[in-house]
Amino acid sequence: MARRAAGGAPPSARAAAAVPLRPRPHSRGPGLLPLPLLLLLGAARAGALEIQRRFPSPTPTNNFALDGTAGTVYLAAVNRLYQLSSANLSLEAEATVGPVPDSPLCHAPQLPQASCEHPRRLTDNYNKILQLDPGQGLVVACGSIYQGLCQLRRRGNISALAVSFPPAAPTAEPVTVFPSMLNVAANHPNASTVGLVLPPTSGTGGSRLLVGATYTGFGSAFFPRNRSLEDHRFENTPEIAIRSLDARGDLAKLFTFDLNPSDDNILKIKQGAKEQHKLGFVRAFLHPAVPPHSAQPYAYLALNSEARAGDKDSQARSLLARICLPRGAGGDAKKLTESYIQLGLQCAGGAGRGDLYSRLVSVFPAREQFFAVFERPQGAPGARNAPAALCAFRFDDVQAAIRAARTACFVEPAPDVVAVLDSVVQGTGPACESKRNIQLQPEQLDCGAAHLQHPLTILQPLRASPVFRAPGLTAVAVASANNYTAVFLGTATGRLLKISLNESMQVVSRRVLTVAYGEPVHHVMQFDPMDPGYLYLMTSHQMARVKVAACEVHSTCGDCVGAADAYCGWCTLETRCTLQQDCTNSSQPHFWTSASEGPSRCPAMTVLPSEIDVHRDYTGMILQISGSLPSLSGMEMACDYGNGVRTVARVPGPAYDHQIAYCNLLPRAQFPSFPAGQDHVTVEMSVRVKGHNIVSANFTIYDCSRIGQVYPHTACTSCLSTQWPCSWCIQLHSCVSNQSQCQDSPNPTSPQDCPQILPSPLAPVPTGGSQDILVPLTKATFFHGSSLECSFGLEESFEAVWANNSLVRCNQVVLHTTQKSQVFPLSLKLKGPPDRFLDSPNPMTVVVYNCAMGSPDCSQCLGREDLGHLCVWNDGCRLRGPLQPLPGTCPAPEIRAIEPLSGPLDGGTLLTIRGRNLGRRLSDVAHGVWIGSVACEPLADRYTVSEEIVCATGPAAGAFSDVVTVNVSKEGRSREQFSYVLPTVHSLEPSMGPKAGGTRITIHGSDLNVGSMLQVLVNDTDPCTDLTRTATSITCTVPGGTLPSPVPVCVRFESRGCVHGNLTFWYMQNPVITAISPGRSPVSGGRTITVAGERFHMVQNVSMAVHHIGREPTFCKVLNSTLITCPSPGALSNASAPVDFFINGRAYADEAAEELLDPAEAQRGSRFRLDYLPNPQFSTAKREKWIKHHPGEPLTLVIHKEQDSLGLESHEYHIKIGQVSCDIQIISDRVIHCSVNESLGTAEGQLPITIQVGNFNQTIATLQLGGSETAIVVSIVICSVLLLLSVVALFVFCTKSRRAERYWQKTLLQMEEMESQIREEIRKGFAELQTDMTDLTKELNRSQGIPFLEYKHFVTRTFFPKCSSLYEERYVLPSKTLNSQGGSPPQETHPLLGEWNIPEHCRPSMEEGISLFSSLLNNKHFLIVFVHALEQQKDFAVRDRCSLASLLTIALHGKLEYYTSIMKELLVDLIDASAAKNPKLMLRRTESVVEKMLTNWMSICMYGCLRETVGEPFFLLLCAIKQQINKGSIDAITGKARYTLNEEWLLRENIEAKPRNLNVSFQGCGMDSLSVRAMDTDTLTQVKEKILEAFCKNVPYSQWPRAEDVDLEWFASSTQSYVLRDLDDTSVVEDGRKKLNTLAHYKIPEGASLAMSLTDKKDSTLGRVKDLDTEKYFHLVLPTDELVEPKKSHRQSHRKKVLPEIYLTRLLSTKGTLQKFLDDLFKAILSIREDKPPLAVKYFFDFLEEQAEKRGISDPDTLHIWKTNSLPLRFWVNILKNPQFVFDIEKTDHIDACLSVIAQAFIDACSISDLQLGKDSPTNKLLYAKEIPEYRKTVQRYYKQIQDMTPLSEQEMNAHLAEESRKYQNEFNTNVAMAEIYKYAKRYRPQIMAALEANPTARRTQLQHKFEQVVALMENNIYECYSEA
Repeated sequence: MARRAAGGAPPSARAAAAVPLRPRPHSRGPGLLPLPLLLLLGAARAGALEIQRRFPSPTPTNNFALDGTAGTVYLAAVNRLYQLSSANLSLEAEATVGPVPDSPLCHAPQLPQASCEHPRRLTDNYNKILQLDPGQGLVVACGSIYQGLCQLRRRGNISALAVSFPPAAPTAEPVTVFPSMLNVAANHPNASTVGLVLPPTSGTGGSRLLVGATYTGFGSAFFPRNRSLEDHRFENTPEIAIRSLDARGDLAKLFTFDLNPSDDNILKIKQGAKEQHKLGFVRAFLHPAVPPHSAQPYAYLALNSEARAGDKDSQARSLLARICLPRGAGGDAKKLTESYIQLGLQCAGGAGRGDLYSRLVSVFPAREQFFAVFERPQGAPGARNAPAALCAFRFDDVQAAIRAARTACFVEPAPDVVAVLDSVVQGTGPACESKRNIQLQPEQLDCGAAHLQHPLTILQPLRASPVFRAPGLTAVAVASANNYTAVFLGTATGRLLKISLNESMQVVSRRVLTVAYGEPVHHVMQFDPMDPGYLYLMTSHQMARVKVAACEVHSTCGDCVGAADAYCGWCTLETRCTLQQDCTNSSQPHFWTSASEGPSRCPAMTVLPSEIDVHRDYTGMILQISGSLPSLSGMEMACDYGNGVRTVARVPGPAYDHQIAYCNLLPRAQFPSFPAGQDHVTVEMSVRVKGHNIVSANFTIYDCSRIGQVYPHTACTSCLSTQWPCSWCIQLHSCVSNQSQCQDSPNPTSPQDCPQILPSPLAPVPTGGSQDILVPLTKATFFHGSSLECSFGLEESFEAVWANNSLVRCNQVVLHTTQKSQVFPLSLKLKGPPDRFLDSPNPMTVVVYNCAMGSPDCSQCLGREDLGHLCVWNDGCRLRGPLQPLPGTCPAPEIRAIEPLSGPLDGGTLLTIRGRNLGRRLSDVAHGVWIGSVACEPLADRYTVSEEIVCATGPAAGAFSDVVTVNVSKEGRSREQFSYVLPTVHSLEPSMGPKAGGTRITIHGSDLNVGSMLQVLVNDTDPCTDLTRTATSITCTVPGGTLPSPVPVCVRFESRGCVHGNLTFWYMQNPVITAISPGRSPVSGGRTITVAGERFHMVQNVSMAVHHIGREPTFCKVLNSTLITCPSPGALSNASAPVDFFINGRAYADEAAEELLDPAEAQRGSRFRLDYLPNPQFSTAKREKWIKHHPGEPLTLVIHKEQDSLGLESHEYHIKIGQVSCDIQIISDRVIHCSVNESLGTAEGQLPITIQVGNFNQTIATLQLGGSETAIVVSIVICSVLLLLSVVALFVFCTKSRRAERYWQKTLLQMEEMESQIREEIRKGFAELQTDMTDLTKELNRSQGIPFLEYKHFVTRTFFPKCSSLYEERYVLPSKTLNSQGGSPPQETHPLLGEWNIPEHCRPSMEEGISLFSSLLNNKHFLIVFVHALEQQKDFAVRDRCSLASLLTIALHGKLEYYTSIMKELLVDLIDASAAKNPKLMLRRTESVVEKMLTNWMSICMYGCLRETVGEPFFLLLCAIKQQINKGSIDAITGKARYTLNEEWLLRENIEAKPRNLNVSFQGCGMDSLSVRAMDTDTLTQVKEKILEAFCKNVPYSQWPRAEDVDLEWFASSTQSYVLRDLDDTSVVEDGRKKLNTLAHYKIPEGASLAMSLTDKKDSTLGRVKDLDTEKYFHLVLPTDELVEPKKSHRQSHRKKVLPEIYLTRLLSTKGTLQKFLDDLFKAILSIREDKPPLAVKYFFDFLEEQAEKRGISDPDTLHIWKTNSLPLRFWVNILKNPQFVFDIEKTDHIDACLSVIAQAFIDACSISDLQLGKDSPTNKLLYAKEIPEYRKTVQRYYKQIQDMTPLSEQEMNAHLAEESRKYQNEFNTNVAMAEIYKYAKRYRPQIMAALEANPTARRTQLQHKFEQVVALMENNIYECYSEA
């Protein structure tokens, strides 16, 4: 409200309610604005509007004025005046005009005699008038302070005063100043004022100022309520006045009322009438703005006479007042009241008073009309978005009404037409009177006279009907363009609405743009005087320059003209949508098509002929061109066929609406190829004029001869039914376009005449059976006697014999199938090549079945009889012989599972019964399914023969439980019972929520988890979604509602009736967000944003997201029903960005905005904006990094902050010294004091000083704690005491040393015993392991071998290692059921291995873009510049570099030689960079693109070696590790084991474990039963894993069932069996922890019989065992915690601490056992096979030596390090640590730990530095210390052998690489890789462009232009298509 009223609008509580929450900023200097200004310069678009520039104001805005000739905008805000450049709203100058000490009861202090006894308080200065006086070079600025004082500032420099008034210094002639000269504007923020500079006329002196100001004196609502009678307003400030503005004349008359004091030029309401005439002013304007010759404009005042307070019947009245100005040099200078006349304005529809919009809000004068926005005030003050309407009035009607009124007053009195305003002090009298003897002149009719009564009011209002209605309209501006009227409407919510009106004043289009959400648009908007294409408008805190039309968003003529935008039209010859002035020759007809002409005038074209036979010659094409086009005659024209193919076109003569052009057809050699499977191709042809394709059309090229190829089995019928004029030659068996090519034999002329097969049904045939098949024919007389063959789509065909002229017999047809049944299509073809088939429009088919396949039980086998399959059950499904009897009955049904286990009494539950022999067909079980005595009706569409019945339960009389029976001649019964129960509901919470939906409700009741189908319906029809339920509750998400109201909530089971409960949910009005504060955030985010609004008590969750530049959304906290706090999301860059809120999962939408648009156009836009600024920067006062401080002394730090515009409050700073928080005191914007009162701890000598603002942390210095002299003295004393204590301790030690020696002797004996045990264990373990591994090697040879991954999986796992840990979850979907072959193959989902998933309509353009980009990447200069440009970006992280390298490897996999050359060039750059620093560090890590490229290159080149040489010893080592670990006990929770190579995974207890051989049966992985070895200490999960490993050892691990998918059952006797689980009711509890069950716990004996089976229900009682809480569970050992047993003796606790180290010797035991396998592996890696030399290694090592030689690096150690870093450490260590990259196996955490020790040994072997080992060295280094020297010799020998190999030439290496590429071609989808690389190119497009521009070679080959072409092609496709996909 304050802002609008300050600018001259009437007071409005509604506007105030819409002003967002903002803390008042601190006072600031003139240099603070440019930074936020620059951040806000980004354009925002909305259809046909575009914000070109913004200027933010820290204080509320009041007024603005435009200086068109100087290109300047003047903006007035509270306490500030700004001078801005009109082009970009950049700040040129500013002035501070407040706050000042003031009181509304005091005269302005500028009065010499002013004195005041009332206190003056600091008061904000609200600008009331901001007017330009160009003639005197002045800017008039009047404010609310000092009783409405005005200042005259300098035009062109707003910061300077042009005239000091009143004069400050004594002058030669003192100026007497009266209060009336100072009291110009209203002196209250909410009281309206309007001003208008009246231009001087010749002979009348200088300019004058017309002022209208709301009365704020005694008796008004604005007067201070302190019972004071001092009113300085009544006498000195009339409601309307004309004041002198002659700054060059006598200053004593400045601001005086224009005429002599006895006859003031004012209109003042009498004191007693002010209550009835409370005037609120809207706008003052001159009209006409440019008057006709020698005429003067009128001054108009638009105002409201406000409603009387407390009077319900009183309404605001809208008024328009007119005042005449002096008419030229000899004109009569009338006083104001003589010409003053006012009339009412009424904007109302036809619906009576209820549709009356009584209060004027904004007005805008046009040439012949003025447009005004009216509102209908709401009952409640402050109501948002009051109903509003737009009305238009004619100035001619105003003129006619004024003349008629004066006539009715003075010539022909009519008291009901006009009256004299008797409430005015300067008026003449109470009533009109006839002047009989006076003939009124036109001048007097228009302007009155001194002798006529005045001022006048017209009693009948001027009426108009609303043109447009919308809530919350606040401003209007109007322009005429191209037969349209463009109306711009501002709203209370910060939006700009643009509507186009046609000549009938009907709305033809509308668009909306958010300028500043929540900030009302000021009621005055103005067009740029120099360029009407821009509109200036103001919101409460912003100034904006808006482009009136963004025509370029329309790309086609139909879109452009169809948008019905008043400004936009189609520029025909430039083929773009433009403003008229932007189109060349637009003033000439037909060059520019306006929206008013309609889309039918868009250019169109027809091509003749439209269908072209590919075999005929055509002279040319005729083009019929219509629509709005200039004459093309004489212009240079061409026909453009795309791909650079063009032919000459010409227009013979001038024409406009319909033009004929001639064009040559494109040459036959350049015809486009026909698409596969198509007999025609469509060609688009465009007419090209002056470089633009102005109109286009399609024509078709067809080829009749292709029809036979496309449709080989219906060649004749397709030929004769095609849309082309084709004929069928029966003798040539071909389709031709010219019948003359056919011979004279009778040829068919219609599809029915074609020779064709008449299909006849055939009985199913058993596989391998021989039979004759009769094939009937029609119209086949021509072929009678020809040699035919019967084809079934196989390589083999069968002889066909003519039975008669319409019947052919296929002799002795034998067909085979390995499927249950297979359909073979039968066709007849002529013998001999090529394949020529007789037509078969309706294909004839033969069904072949195989009884042995797909029928695992009797019912499925015999049920096939219904399909015509003659099968019989006899120990399996067999073909029934001719003499075999009919099949008998099957065994009784076996029910294995039923679900669900309960249902409601009403029935309807879909009960699923699974088992075997559940009927041969549906009729067998149709009436045979029962639950006790209640029938269950099977569903035909859900029945699976023998295996599954789904039936609908019938209703039950009461609750009961019984088994399910299935009767199929024999009865089967379920083991589980089905229960009928009665579910009930009794309450719902919460009971209310917003009508937008998203509220999560919980319904409470009992037995709510029954049945198969549950529905919760809101309002009887709308489903509640995301249902979850338990026995006692249902939780779901409420849908959206339409109206705020209560609605019933119905809980339905099985689509039956509602469960009784009378549940009701109340839809309430949606929460409303009114403002967010602050509006700025550091780029790191985390600043607390306060969200203000209403009805937040219904919000369950809310999040905040930032568009475009935002990082992850943040979750907010609801404080109360009106406040929410949100941490601001982090941002990618400094910019202003739109913000969205998601309330209860629904995007927040402002309903008020949607009312402004048509429903089809309403779309959710951004409501609020956050300005992201750079993070604040801090430093200490002297910018030192170290600060010394003595402990115990007080500490105060002075911290300097760099200048920023964040406006941070003190509570937003968090400063810590170490862990101690500071007390913060803000001294100024740039200085912060931080004080610490508590003492700082001296445990650490250095404490960091850290400042946190939101998510931003900065350590600015380190505090160094130093001691004082006192501390030195204390230290000496402490040392003396310690010396004394040492002597005492020595004495005690001596007395106890003997006891310790005895204990040590005992420990030595234990260690000797342990050592002998270990020797025995190694000997025994090695023998066992060798036996097992020998068996394993034999198994590998017998079975399918080592489970190597395919090359493509090896590559994806190696190149993208982050994904490999998620392999089972993301890439492979394990099979759920295992058949006898071991399971189904894994399904690949890696994006690089599958199809490129993009919508088909995007595919052609995307593929073209990717193809162009691929050609760029194959340009060496581009690719190297591209890589270097990306690596130079700070935010291009290591992860991005590795990803880019891997994507490049995939994309260039087909050109490995080119890839290698790129890698070498990049490596040269890397070597140059490393050689300048420390060459030994090169390739040490993978931190650049080229290092990852090298890793990938090695992986590709070494794959063959890995698979053929290293794979087997590596796999055997893995098996040996697993076998050895499984020999001893393994703690299932901690993972620690008796045997291991890693100290951290060693079980430091002596757990006695005994082996158990178990006889296990399991129908899976191709075996039935096995003997499995387990330990009696194994948990049941460990036993299951060992069983699965034994059964599935010949199956890849990804196809194994998981332990949780199987049940293990122990048959203790013939009658007793137990399901074995890790935890059950028998589990033992020790020390408060549950112990996991083991074989020993269940007392399972040697040779016990166990059965394992797949289960449908996973055992969900446990997650992964190793993730269990050790505080609640344990397996073998309790956690070691000495605090648990405080009462144990010292000796016991000491033993507990020392003895576990003895078990470290088990590491040696495991190492010795595995040594042979490790040696074999290292030997395989570090040896060279003569038949397979490592060419890639030789080539690369030679490259390294060459580079070292070029740079003069002769140090052999450096070369050794380079080689080691490039091959052993880069490739082999990676493989050693990650066997899952190579094999389809399980890598457990324990195996991973062992492999890390082996990898460390390999790393040490490749190192050249001496190993410095001691007793404190880690065991993983000590374990293989003895072997390392020997391994090092092997490495050196390997490097020497590589060096001695014959060097490779480039040609040889390229041939080798090409072979590698060919070997694995088409393994990867390179398009996906290219698309991913393009995303990086798009992300860093400016930097890449800059790098290409800077590169001479790239510039010479114009690579930057090619890259721009790629971007242009891809820009509108990639993100759009990927989002659709």
